[in-house]
Amino acid sequence: MVERTLAIIKPDAVKKDVIGDIIGRYEKAGLRPIAMRMIRLSKDVAEGFYAVHRQRPFFGSLTTFMSSGPVVVLVLAGDDAIKRHRDLMGTTDPKKADPGTIRAVHGTNIEYNAVHGSDSPDTARFEISYFFPEMDLGVQ
Repeated sequence: MVERTLAIIKPDAVKKDVIGDIIGRYEKAGLRPIAMRMIRLSKDVAEGFYAVHRQRPFFGSLTTFMSSGPVVVLVLAGDDAIKRHRDLMGTTDPKKADPGTIRAVHGTNIEYNAVHGSDSPDTARFEISYFFPEMDLGVQ
């Protein structure tokens, strides 16, 4: 089933100049970028995006990190895009991620882990509309 998911190339990966490698991995896996922009999140925007984690101990450091430099936000489309993207990213902790996954290759630690991806269809709808409110969420 063709679906859409949000991907974020985080500040650590942008700083390492690996945007092209990450997007190339998406494309090779059959995930087509259908919307993309590079932005610098304000602390308020990062806090709004990660509001679901507000009560978690890592919320402050996560939102500070995510607003520390430019990010690339993308909408990826493809068959089973959410699961395929999650598999491609690897687990949150790069040290535990499968070899060859984006986080294993480009991540440094559990917070500086190169990429973000939606974890469910409901989350994807929220996250896509957060960064691309003008986007028709029908499949292209």
